[in-house]
Amino acid sequence: MPSVVQVGLVGFGLSGRYFHAPFLSVNPLFHLKKIASSRPDAVHQFDEKIEWVATADELFADPSIDLVFICTPNETHVEYARKALEHKKHVVVEKPFAITESEAIELLELAGQRGCLATAYQNRRWDSDFLTIKRLMAEGALGTVVDYECRYDRFSPIDPNARSWKEQPGVGRGNLYNLGPHLLDQALNLFGDPDTVQATIRIIRPDSQVADYFDIKLGYADKVVRLESSLMIYHNQLRYSLHGTEGSFIKGGLDAQEERLRLNQLPNEAGWGAEPDDRWGTLYRDGRAELVESLPGNYTPFYDNLYETIVNGAEPAITPAEIRRLTRVIDLAVESNRTQRVMPYAL
Repeated sequence: MPSVVQVGLVGFGLSGRYFHAPFLSVNPLFHLKKIASSRPDAVHQFDEKIEWVATADELFADPSIDLVFICTPNETHVEYARKALEHKKHVVVEKPFAITESEAIELLELAGQRGCLATAYQNRRWDSDFLTIKRLMAEGALGTVVDYECRYDRFSPIDPNARSWKEQPGVGRGNLYNLGPHLLDQALNLFGDPDTVQATIRIIRPDSQVADYFDIKLGYADKVVRLESSLMIYHNQLRYSLHGTEGSFIKGGLDAQEERLRLNQLPNEAGWGAEPDDRWGTLYRDGRAELVESLPGNYTPFYDNLYETIVNGAEPAITPAEIRRLTRVIDLAVESNRTQRVMPYAL
């Protein structure tokens, strides 16, 4: 493996253009060589030195590409990742890694057979709010957490003139597969395997063709964990409510990185990931309220770990066991909603 990893992107929509390309372009460990996309103008506008190809197959056939990012519609993730692995490319798959647990197992096994890395992009582990929560929990600021609630809401009414694939019905479509992996990955990262999964998944927006709301309860013996998301929340301020034996932490607002990336700012700029103070959370304990400055968010560690895993054999930040667990919980959430039952997590 060369000292600089040669990278190809499949897809150049929101994910490829605004999340991956900026971080790859400023990281000296990677060279973003080629992009397969239906939008050549967007590729050349971002960086005219990047090679453009029309199809993923052309990119996979390039023997110089070491690593491929799959940034395409959800239902194509497994097919493209499988083809990349068959060409012995390492693969990062946008969320959801796969639509079902069985598909995730299939991809992970193929990666093992090919001696390649297959991992998921779970960038929200490096959001400023989540990093701050992990620090507070590690410091014992809340005591033992007994009640955890996380929301990720947006106001996205149906535009009758829009043609986004995300609003078209189909396998793997809807908010559970869009924002759900973020909330679930964070909760599972904090608390581990749940005992049970219970979910309500429904449509609440007028004229929506995809499920745009979910409420998931992860069952643990010693705590309550609830995850909720709606695409019809105009004042989408509340994000986290944590309550422990020693105190509570309430946090609003979203990590600032996405909005800065959408403004074409690059992650090597000064002050990257700093969160405005009006988004800082409040810690309640000992009879007083304390504003807690958020740690800066930064997705760069994901890419640095990716390099260490590919080149030096380090453990991936997002492990195969974590990928399988997340896809299993989504499967169980779907089944719980269908049957109106509380589903056991254990096999």
